[in-house]
Amino acid sequence: MRIWAVANQKGGVGKTTSVVSLSGLLAQRGKRVLVVDLDPHGSLTSWFGYDPDTIAHSVFDLFQHQGTVPEGLPAQLIADTSHPGVFLLPASTALATLERKMVGVGGMGLIMSRALAQLWDDFDYVLLDNTPSLGVLMVNALAAAQHLVIPVQTEFLAIKGLERMLHTLQMVMRSQKNELPYTIVPTMYDRRTQASVKSLNLLRKTYPDNLWRFAVPVDTKFRDSSEKGVFPSVLDANTHGVRAYSHLLDDLLAQTEAVKGQQNG
Repeated sequence: MRIWAVANQKGGVGKTTSVVSLSGLLAQRGKRVLVVDLDPHGSLTSWFGYDPDTIAHSVFDLFQHQGTVPEGLPAQLIADTSHPGVFLLPASTALATLERKMVGVGGMGLIMSRALAQLWDDFDYVLLDNTPSLGVLMVNALAAAQHLVIPVQTEFLAIKGLERMLHTLQMVMRSQKNELPYTIVPTMYDRRTQASVKSLNLLRKTYPDNLWRFAVPVDTKFRDSSEKGVFPSVLDANTHGVRAYSHLLDDLLAQTEAVKGQQNG
């Protein structure tokens, strides 16, 4: 199992779109994929046709056992999607109450790690979609992940949000004494606008070692696929946005293989 977290402390930068696009492409390549919604807004959950306001069982259930994860519970919470090879661990809006309810409870930062350990042989890839705020949910995602994908809209305020995200990442890595490799992914790029071009150039200058070499363009097909509840690659495999995510997936998989080679060597 490979676990990728998709996170940024700024909303509206393409986190859920990235999770859906990458998971759909992985499934089309024959992989068995679990997508996990860790955002109380439940955008990922809604994409697959479930209502986070009324859903009976969700990832929230994992946090109700004083820092432990009962054997078999994660598997019971997984919901089917209409897409072969992709399964969902949905969110509920109750996740918004976690910070208040979990005060003083130990071990809450490792719930996702413990839950996914029970599912280790069931999936090839897990993609974690995150809330845009720092808290117990994002800490869980960063603790469980083997690679972090940070989508960043190519505009100035989003780049300022990236600075906060990287500061959070450094704090979590220091506390866990563990390095988490990450890839910054420019999103919503519009080469026709000066603001987008300037922002991408600034990202390339500031983060040359961790910035993905391409950018995901603005693409109305993402909105259309969200409305229809399908993968962008199913709606239109040849759209610019889908082709960009396919290139991104190639690069992430290459990095994964490189890490495996280093570990085996």
